[in-house]
Amino acid sequence: MRTATEPPTDPSKALPVADPVEPEDLVLVRRAQAGDLEAYDQLVRRHQERVYSTVYHMTSNHEDAADLTQDAFIKAYNALRGFKGDCAFFTWIYRIAVNRTLNFLKQRRNRTPNLSLNDLDFNAEHDPDVLALVSEQTPRRQVDLGELQEKLNGAMQKLSEVHRMVVVLHDIQGLPHEEIAAIMDCNPGTVRSRLFYARQQLQAYLSDYLK
Repeated sequence: MRTATEPPTDPSKALPVADPVEPEDLVLVRRAQAGDLEAYDQLVRRHQERVYSTVYHMTSNHEDAADLTQDAFIKAYNALRGFKGDCAFFTWIYRIAVNRTLNFLKQRRNRTPNLSLNDLDFNAEHDPDVLALVSEQTPRRQVDLGELQEKLNGAMQKLSEVHRMVVVLHDIQGLPHEEIAAIMDCNPGTVRSRLFYARQQLQAYLSDYLK
């Protein structure tokens, strides 16, 4: 205990205060399973933006994406007691959202999709991942970004739901093959083959533009 005659502690020598460490997902899951609603709210806040982004790129409709995202988290909460931690919570909630979205798209097949790539988080004119969607063999060239987005939009609409989903998860969300496989309940080889097929299809759809 410092007496009144002792000099004050030199602030420059004080121990730094560590930033609070956010709890891991599994810790929050266990708390939520025990009835802690705030813990589940933290999980929702932590992952809802990326889940929403994926669903939106599949549905091209903000209202549908919001509803499907909310449905996914509600379904996850109702099934939370059955979550054993065999995979990451992130993978688990993505799987629920992906399956819910694919079912929704199957029911909406008679409606014309209007997928938009205007909300991509990267510059489609210069980013190598987007150029890979066009063709890995195509020389880099100056292109009109708006025209490229329009062409990609039309090409993406022509893909099946599962092939569009693997493109969204890998080339837009940046998830690795193994994680996509866990989300889509298939093996990594299937993910790679679907991605290869989807890129071949996109290249074929964009062949006139690339000439």
